[in-house]
Amino acid sequence: MKSGPVDTSPELELDAATALFHSLSDGTRLAILRRLAVGEARVVDLTSEVGLAQSTVSAHLACLRDCGLVDYRPQGRASVYRLTRAELLDVFRAAEALLEATGSAVALCPNYGHPTADEAAG
Repeated sequence: MKSGPVDTSPELELDAATALFHSLSDGTRLAILRRLAVGEARVVDLTSEVGLAQSTVSAHLACLRDCGLVDYRPQGRASVYRLTRAELLDVFRAAEALLEATGSAVALCPNYGHPTADEAAG
């Protein structure tokens, strides 16, 4: 492994932040992370709680592992997943405060929100 100066350029930092928010932008990954914020869970538990196939949940967990947000430990034939960073809980709290402050503005955003049928028709 090479040692040397770490690139901390503003562009690299922005790329990392973009990747972080992209990892949090998928509803399934966000649901998995919110569930793991409560405590550890096996894939079978997550599958039943988010209502998706095991392969889908596993793929999202792999993404979250690659991002360094979750890790797992073997327990018999199962894997038990957990959050790797307590700071993620701070991100969730900050997001909840921001959503409370902005009301429905984010949800109604024409680019990223999901307007109701009445608003879409209007």
